[in-house]
Amino acid sequence: MKVTEVYFLTRHHVTKSATDVSQLSPLAANISHQYAIVASDSRGAVSATSNSEVASRIRTAVQGLGSACIELTKSAGDCQSNPSDIFCQREVSRSAKSVSEKVSFVLAALQAGSRGTQACINAASTVSGIIGDLDTTIMFATAGTLNSEIEEECFSDHRENILKTAKALVEDTKTLVAGAASSQEQLAVAAQNSVATIVQLSEVVKRGAASLGPNNSEAQVLLINAVKDVASALGFLIQATKAASGKSVNDPAMFHLKDSAKVMVTNVTSLLKTVKSVEDEHTRGTRALESTIEIIGQEIRTYDVPNVPTKKATPEELVRVTKPVTLATAKAVAAGNSGKQDEVIVAANMGRKALFDLLTVSKMAAYTAESQDVRIQIIESSRNCALSYRELLMSVHNVIQRPSQEGKQQLISISRNIAQCISEVVCGAETLKGSDWFDPDDPTVIAETELLGAASSIDAAAKKLAFLKPRKQSFKESNKEMNFDELILEAAKSIAEATSILVKSASAAQKELLDGGMIGAHPLYTSDDGQWSEGLVSAAHLVSAATHSLVEAANAHVQGHATEEKLISSAKQVASSTAQLLVACKVKADPESQAMKRLQNAGNAVKRATDNLVRAAQKSIENDEERSLIINRRIVGGIAQEIIAREEILRKERELEEARERLAALRRAKYGNKPCDEHQGYGSP
Repeated sequence: MKVTEVYFLTRHHVTKSATDVSQLSPLAANISHQYAIVASDSRGAVSATSNSEVASRIRTAVQGLGSACIELTKSAGDCQSNPSDIFCQREVSRSAKSVSEKVSFVLAALQAGSRGTQACINAASTVSGIIGDLDTTIMFATAGTLNSEIEEECFSDHRENILKTAKALVEDTKTLVAGAASSQEQLAVAAQNSVATIVQLSEVVKRGAASLGPNNSEAQVLLINAVKDVASALGFLIQATKAASGKSVNDPAMFHLKDSAKVMVTNVTSLLKTVKSVEDEHTRGTRALESTIEIIGQEIRTYDVPNVPTKKATPEELVRVTKPVTLATAKAVAAGNSGKQDEVIVAANMGRKALFDLLTVSKMAAYTAESQDVRIQIIESSRNCALSYRELLMSVHNVIQRPSQEGKQQLISISRNIAQCISEVVCGAETLKGSDWFDPDDPTVIAETELLGAASSIDAAAKKLAFLKPRKQSFKESNKEMNFDELILEAAKSIAEATSILVKSASAAQKELLDGGMIGAHPLYTSDDGQWSEGLVSAAHLVSAATHSLVEAANAHVQGHATEEKLISSAKQVASSTAQLLVACKVKADPESQAMKRLQNAGNAVKRATDNLVRAAQKSIENDEERSLIINRRIVGGIAQEIIAREEILRKERELEEARERLAALRRAKYGNKPCDEHQGYGSP
C-alpha cells in the first residue's frame, strides 16, 4: 500500500536530517511520487463507495496528507540549506510527525470505506478455524473416543436446537448475499452474524454427535461431516460476497455469488436430512451415500477452478493418497453386494476423505511438474478417478434401493475404471520424479534394500574376521604349513566374502527380473510377486544371520571358548541358508541369464568355502585326539581304557540322537508339516 510507503519515507527524513542532509532531496522527490499514486488511487476509492460520508472522509484525509507532505518538503529544504541549524532539524521532525498522523487518518478513512470487506476477511478466517476444529473432532470420532460429558444424554436432546440453529443460518445467509449489493456497514453486520451462527451450529452439532456414543462412531462422523460441509460452503460464500461487493448485477462475480448461495442451501438441506435420519440404522447409510455423492460433486467443481495452489506436494505423497482410494473402492463394492447399512456408511465416510485428499494432493503435485503435459495428465486422471468413484457410489445407491445382479456387475466394471485411473495417477507421479523415483512401500524395492543391507552386514562380519588371530601353539609344528586354527580362520574369511558376493548377486538377479518384466513393477504384498519378494528377503536374512553366527563361532574358537563342532554346525547352517536363497531366486529367474549364472557361481563359492572349513575343523579334531590319546599297554589298564571309550561313544551317540530330535522339532515348528528335506539344502547334517 502506497500510503505506508509515505510513512516510511517520512521516518527516513528525520534520520537523514541529522546524519546526511544530501539525501533529503531524493527523499522529497520520492515522497512526492508516492503521494501522487495515493491521490490517484483515492479517486477510485471515492467513486467505488456508495456512502457519501465515507467518500468525503477519504477525500479530506488525502488532501490533509498532501498539505502535510508539502510542509515536510519545505522543512527538508530549509534543513538542507542550514545543516547545522538545530531548529531546522526540529522542524523536519515536527513535519514528519504531522505526515504520520495524516497517514493514519487516510488508513482509517479507507478502512471505514471497506468495513464490510474487512469483516468478510475476518469471517473467512474464523470459518477456516472452525473447519480445522471439526476435522480434529472427526479424528476423535473415528478413533471411538468422542464421548458426551453428560451421562444418559441422547441425541433427541439436541435435535431441535440443531434444526433451529441451521434455519437461523439460512436467514443469515440470505442477508449476507443481499449485503453484496448493500453498504459496507450492512455487509459487515451480515458477515459477523453468519459467523456467530456457524460457530453456534458447529458446537451444537458436536454435542449432538457426542451424545450418539462411541459405539456409533460412523454416525458421529456422518453428522460432523454434514456440518463441516455447511461451514465449507459458508467460507466460499463469504469469499464470493467479498468479491461481488459493489459490483454490477451483470458482473461475473455476481453469478459466482449466486452459485455459492445455491451450494450453501444444498448443504444446509443435507444437514437437516442427516439430523433427522442419523439415529435410524435402516436409512443412515443411504443418507451418507447421498451426502458423499453431492459433496464429491462440489469438490470436483472446486477442483476444476484453475487456481494455483499455495502449497506443494511430492510424488511420494501423491502415490500415498491413492492407496486409501483403492481401499475405499473395495469397501464400496463390498457394501453394494451386501446391502448392509453399516458397511455402506463406512464406505461413504472413507471414500469422502480419500477423494478429498486425492484431489487436494494431486493438484499440489501437478503444479510442480515442469511439463504442461504431465500436469494435465495428473489433473485429468485424478478428476476422472473422482468422477468414477462418484459414479460407483451412485450405483451402490441404486443397488441398495433396487437390488439386481446386473447392478452388482456394474459395480465391478466401475471399480476397474477407478483402478485404471489410479494407475494413471501413479504413472504421473513417476514421471514427476523421473527415472530415480521409487515407491518406498513397493515390495520389490524393499527386497532390494534388504538384500543390499544383508550384504553390508556380511561385509562387516568379514572385516571382523580379518582382525582375528589364531591361538598361540605351545608346541612346534613339524612342517611350515599353516596350523589348523589358521586354516579355519582362512576358510571362515572365504565364507564371509563368498556370502557377501552371493547376496549382492541375489540383489542383481532381483533387479534383472524387475527390468525384464518377470515380476510386477508395483506388486501388492498379497500377490504372488509380493510374496516372492518377501521370501527372497527372508532367505537373505538367513544367510546374513548364519554368517554372523559363523563369525562368532570362529571368534570363540580362536579364544578357546568354542569347539570345532560348533564351527562345523555354523558352516553347515551357512550352506543350508545359501541353498534356500538359490532356490528362492530360481523360482522366478531365467537359468540362462547372466545374473542367475553369477548367483550360481557365488553359491558354489560359498559351498566350497564351507566344505573347506568343515574339513579343516574335522582335521583339527582328529589331530587333537591323536595328541591326547595315550594307550595303556597293561591288560587291566587297557580294558579299563576300552570301557571308558565305549562309555564315551554311547554318551556321544545319545547326545547326537537328542540333538537330532531337537533339530527336527525346530524344523517342524519353522516349516509346519512340510518335510524337513525340502529346506535342508546341501550342507545339512
